[in-house]
Amino acid sequence: MTAPTTTDSAPGEAPATDDGGRRSAGRYGVLALTAAVVVGLLLGYAGGLLTPSLTRPGDSSAEAGFARDMTSHHAQAVEMGLIAFQKGSDPEVRQIGGDIATGQQGEIGTMQTWLRSWGLDPTGSEPAMAWMPDGRDSVRDGLMPGMATPPEMAQLRAAQGHDLDVLFLRMMIKHHLGGIHMIQGILDHGADDDVRKVAQTMKNTQQTDLVNLQNALKRLGG
Repeated sequence: MTAPTTTDSAPGEAPATDDGGRRSAGRYGVLALTAAVVVGLLLGYAGGLLTPSLTRPGDSSAEAGFARDMTSHHAQAVEMGLIAFQKGSDPEVRQIGGDIATGQQGEIGTMQTWLRSWGLDPTGSEPAMAWMPDGRDSVRDGLMPGMATPPEMAQLRAAQGHDLDVLFLRMMIKHHLGGIHMIQGILDHGADDDVRKVAQTMKNTQQTDLVNLQNALKRLGG
C-alpha cells in the first residue's frame, strides 16, 4: 500500500498530509483568529467601561475626535493584519498580522465605549483630524496619516506569497508611523487622564510593533 504523501514542516509544526489538510488547518486558524478578534473587541468594550471620567469630553473635544478617527485608522490595520494572517507565507508575518488584528480590534472596542459613555455618536460633524492642531493639513485625499489608499489595499488583497509578506510589512510600518503621530497628538493636547493613559499604552505597543515589522522586513530582503 502506498504511504501518504507528506511535505516538509517547520520545526514545531505538524506535517501536512495533503492539500485538503492544509486547507483545513488554514480554515481552523482563521476561525481561531476570528474568535480572538471578537474576544478582543469585547474586552475592549469592558476596558472602556473601566475608565470613567468626572467631566465628559464634548462632541468637539480632542478626546472625541481621537476616538472617532483612531477607530477608522485601526479598522484598516485590522483588515491588513487579517490579510497577512490568512495569506502570508512567512510564519512571523502571519503572527504579527494576527497580533495587530486582535490588539487593535480590542482598542476599537475601548474607544467606542468611551464615546457611548460620553453620550456621543460614533461619528461626528467635524472633519477628520480637526481635533489636532494642524491636523487637517495631514489629511491626504481623505486619508489620515499612514493610511493606505484604496488601490494599495486592493494590491495587498491580491498579493501572494513573499510579495504579500513584504508589501504588508511596508504598508503596516507606514500605517503605524501615522498612528503614532495621531497618538502623540492626544498625548500632547488631550485633557482626559484616562484617555491619555490608554493612548500611551497604544503608543508603546505600536513602537514595539515597529521594531518587529522593520526587523522582519530586513530579514525578508524588503
